[in-house]
Parts: sequence; structure tokens; C-alpha cells
Amino acid sequence: MIDEILDDTMLVVWRKAATFNGHSQVSTWIFAIAYRIAMKALKRESRSTQILLDGDEPLYAPSPEASFIDGESRSALRHLVAGLSPEQRAVVELTYYHGCAYREIAEIVGCPVDTVKTRMFHARRKLRSALRGQEEE
Repeated sequence: MIDEILDDTMLVVWRKAATFNGHSQVSTWIFAIAYRIAMKALKRESRSTQILLDGDEPLYAPSPEASFIDGESRSALRHLVAGLSPEQRAVVELTYYHGCAYREIAEIVGCPVDTVKTRMFHARRKLRSALRGQEEE
């Protein structure tokens, strides 16, 4: 499904390149296209899908124990983020994995900045609650 979304995104970018007006960064424009295509695909599927992102490789060589703990933490966090609603997950991933600002995210997802802030607030609250639940186990 991800490959199909990527292909569809690049096709739209190719066909609509002349309509890019320069009011935003090119990456913001492309993210917005990809976001809309992904949301349509999720609605078509009518089921939640888990989007896993590749983790960044560390620049240092940690001990095997540290590598294991870090990998477990990243895996747990990805699992928790995947459990968020698609709208909340998009805001979290665009913020923390892609470094987008709230205004840029608002352009990408097509909603007001305050809505982005609200989605992030609720996503953080859900993640915090889930993390506390894991700590208790």
C-alpha cells in the first residue's frame, strides 16, 4: 500500500508540477499531496494500517546492551504511535520524524494551525498514558 501511495504521489507531483506556486517549500507541497493520497487510501481500505518509519542509524557504536534497549524503546514507541488515529499520527510523525513546524503541518494536512496543536495535544496525552501503562507492567 505504501508503494502505491508513493507512486500515486509522484505521479501527481509530475502532472501538477506547473501548478506549484512557490508559497511554500517544495517538500511541504509534496507532503500535502502524499498526505491527501494516504488519507484517501486509508478510507478506501476502511481499516487502520500501520506505517513504520525507518529509524535513524546512530553515529556512534553503542554497546550491545544499549543497542538492544534502544531498539526495544524505538519499537515500543513506533507501536504506540501506530495506535494513534491517522490524523494524530500524521501530526506526530511530521513533527518528530520530519522536523516540520506546526504551520507547515497545517498546510500539509489542510487544517488550521490550532487544529494541528489540538491533535498534537491529544496525541501526546494518549502516548503519555500508554507509556505510563507500560511502566506499570
